[in-house]
Amino acid sequence: MKGGGRRGGGEYGRGGRDDGDGDRMMSQFAQIPTSFGHELRACLRCRLVKTYDQFRESGCENCPFLEMDKEHDNVANCTTPNFTGIISVTDPSRSWAARWLRIGRFIPGCYTLAVSEELPEEYQTVCADNNVQYVPPKR
Repeated sequence: MKGGGRRGGGEYGRGGRDDGDGDRMMSQFAQIPTSFGHELRACLRCRLVKTYDQFRESGCENCPFLEMDKEHDNVANCTTPNFTGIISVTDPSRSWAARWLRIGRFIPGCYTLAVSEELPEEYQTVCADNNVQYVPPKR
């Protein structure tokens, strides 16, 4: 592995559990999908995977500013049923796969490996207004 061991400095060496906030990262988990059928959707910003009903009821735990739990049209606009693969992550800050997928700063949960659609422009503006980075999918 380049650069030595698994832990240490750099962007991902900030430590989820031992940074003075107690179990800050581990105290909150995203809902796990209640079924794995055609009703699954992925958030277009963070790629969290849940059912449509779960997004409608509790929104996206990583993207509360998209207000999916308040405005039902936001679920349809900010999520997609078109995605590739699912990965479950219990400790994103220590998972090499989560870092590789750029989800290492999100809360534990189920994520897709890739989405092919972009977040609509008006919601990209909402991200910018909330000082939250949006990275469009690679084409």
